Amino acid sequence: MTDLKISGDVIAADNDKRAAAHQADYAALGEKLARSNIDIDTITQKVADFFVAVPSWGVGTGGTRFARFPGLGEPRHIFDKLEDCSVIQQLTRATPTVSLHIPWDKADPKELKAKGDALGLGFDAMNSNTFSDTADQAHSYKYGSLSHVEAATRAQAVEHNLECIEIGNAIGSKALTVWIGDGSNFPGQTNFTRQFERYLDSMRDIYKALPDDWRLFSEHKMYEPAFYSTVVQDWGTNYLIAQTLGEKAFCLVDLGHHAPNTNIEMIVARLIQFGKLGGFHFNDSKYGDDDLDAGSVEPYRLFLVFNELVDAEHRGVKGFHPAHMIDQSHNVTDPIESLISSANEIRRAYAQALLVDRAALEGFQNDNDALMATETLKRAYRTDVETILAEARRRDGGAIDPVATYRASGYRARVAAERPAVKGGSGGIV
Repeated sequence: MTDLKISGDVIAADNDKRAAAHQADYAALGEKLARSNIDIDTITQKVADFFVAVPSWGVGTGGTRFARFPGLGEPRHIFDKLEDCSVIQQLTRATPTVSLHIPWDKADPKELKAKGDALGLGFDAMNSNTFSDTADQAHSYKYGSLSHVEAATRAQAVEHNLECIEIGNAIGSKALTVWIGDGSNFPGQTNFTRQFERYLDSMRDIYKALPDDWRLFSEHKMYEPAFYSTVVQDWGTNYLIAQTLGEKAFCLVDLGHHAPNTNIEMIVARLIQFGKLGGFHFNDSKYGDDDLDAGSVEPYRLFLVFNELVDAEHRGVKGFHPAHMIDQSHNVTDPIESLISSANEIRRAYAQALLVDRAALEGFQNDNDALMATETLKRAYRTDVETILAEARRRDGGAIDPVATYRASGYRARVAAERPAVKGGSGGIV
C-alpha cells in the first residue's frame, strides 16, 4: 500500500470545487479541436502517459556562488527527499521516478528501494559527482577527475561511477548520467588533445561496466566551473563521445548548457537523426546555466524542442525513447511548488506539440511557404491546453490544480515542524 503524504480527501475536496468549471472547459476545448479532426481524449491519454523524472537534489533550496537562503522544512537526507518527491507525483501524476545523485543520496540500496516502493516511486538515471570533493576521498578533483593528469585520480573517479552503477542496479535504475566540470581556467593550463584522450579512456572503463540493459548519458556544458575551456563543452564533442564509446552511449541535452541564441531544437533534431539523443535535463535559462523553472523564460523554445520530439514519434524513429528529467535549482520558491509547475509546463509543451498539423506543416515546407509553416506551429502553441493537463491528472487520481491543492494540504508547514531549521551559508550551489 502506498504511503500517501497528502490525504486523498484533500485532493478530492479541492477537485470537487473545480469540477464543474473544469468539465465545461474540457468540453469546450474538445469541440474546438474536433473541428480540426483532433480527438481530445486521444491527446489527453498521450499526455497522461508522458512522464518526467524529478531530481532528488531539486527538492532542497538551491543557491548561487554568493549565498544560499534555506527554506522551511528542508529535507535532511535522501529519505526526506523521497517523501517530498512523492508529493509531487501524488498531485501531478507526471513524476513517478526520481533521479538520484551520489554521494549526496548514498544509502543502503535495500532501504532506498523499500522507501521508493512504499511511496510509489521508482528510480530513473543515476548521477555521479566528480565535480566536487568529499571529506573522505584520497585525491582531489580540483584539477579534474576523469581527465586528470594523475592516473590515481582518474581511477578514483571511475570507481565512483562504477559504484553509482552498482547502487542503481540494485534499485532498478537503467542509466548513468556523467557530467564533469573538468577543463581549464587559463590558456596553456592543459593540453586539449591529451586531456580529452584521458577522458575517453576513463569513460571506456565506465562503459565496460554497464549492464546490458543500461544506457550511458554524457552531458555537455559550455562553462563552469572551468571557464577558459571545458572538456565536454558542446553537443559536437558530446556526439563524438557517444559515437566513440558504443551503442549504449548517448548524449544528454540540458537546456541551460548552451550559449545564448543557440538553436537547441536543431541540435535535438541532429541527435535524433543519428540515433544519439539520450534524453534531457529540463530547465530554463536567461544568461547561462541558470537552472530556472522549465518554461519560465522561454516557453516557446520548450515547445519547439517538443515539436522535434513529437515529429520523431510521428515518424516512428527506430529505438526512439529519450529519458526526460528535470534539473533545477530553486532559490526563492518552495521547491515542491516549482517542480509541480515545471512538470506541468513540460507536459504542456508536449500537448501543444501533439496538436501540430503534421501533414499541413510538411506541405508548407515542401512549398517553401515559410509564413504558413511557422503559423502552423504557432497555431498549436497558442492553444490553451491547461484543461487537457488537468484532465490527465484528474483521471489518474491527481489534482486539477496541484499547486492550490498542495497549499491547502499544509504539507510544508507540517514538515517544517518535523525537520530542524537549516542556517544559511555563504556559498550554496547544489
